[in-house]
Amino acid sequence: MSAFFKSIDTILWGRKTYEVALGYTRGRGVGYGARVKNYVFSRRPPKSRTPDVEFVREPIQAFARRLRAAPGKNIWVMGGAGLIASLLDAGEIDEFIVHVVPTFIGEGIPLIAPRRRLVPLRLVSSRRFADGVVRLRYAVSPGGRAQPRKGAREGRKRT
Repeated sequence: MSAFFKSIDTILWGRKTYEVALGYTRGRGVGYGARVKNYVFSRRPPKSRTPDVEFVREPIQAFARRLRAAPGKNIWVMGGAGLIASLLDAGEIDEFIVHVVPTFIGEGIPLIAPRRRLVPLRLVSSRRFADGVVRLRYAVSPGGRAQPRKGAREGRKRT
């Protein structure tokens, strides 16, 4: 994980994931040090300022354009199935790194909010660790945009 953390300098948080993380830190803040910029997507940002956190209300594509234009390293989307779905549908996710942990939990938070979509992926690499965890790295195929599946409604706002 230390190599991964050295490769990023920005984290995008969904509001619910951010609030859960705050609960773990008893409100002392979240993030991974001052070198990491944190953006939290929320329709209702708090009135008080939080150090090292910018609350985002702008549309996904406008924000992504602004962020991609700024110098920096890789960006980590830290939870938020709705946020991941919106970024994916806007064509703003370049790759997925998924860790498969060999434990069935029966329930949990989905990786991506359910919508009818097909997302072509290309396996870039895989690695098996001694503890049985498998890391899968997929590139979102050219075009990068989730394609609505047959019968899906079109024209819905996805921000």
